[in-house]
Amino acid sequence: MRKKATSKRSPARTRIDLSDIPEVSAEAFAKGIVRKGLTPVTRKAQVTLRIDADVIEWFRGRGRGYQTRINSVLKAFKDAHRRA
Repeated sequence: MRKKATSKRSPARTRIDLSDIPEVSAEAFAKGIVRKGLTPVTRKAQVTLRIDADVIEWFRGRGRGYQTRINSVLKAFKDAHRRA
């Protein structure tokens, strides 16, 4: 037989005061720009690239985001070798 779940939260913790947040109309919400003030995201091309096994293992060993780190390394190399 399962025990009945009971909430241990106090009533004060479950209530959120929204009085200082202005109302947003549906029109304003639809026109909202998520990335306002940020630089635009550049498009990325999907490619197939052969990389030595030890190199890819090293990047993967650093955890999530290894493809982004590989991209950053390649971009830094490109910027360092840019012709003036």
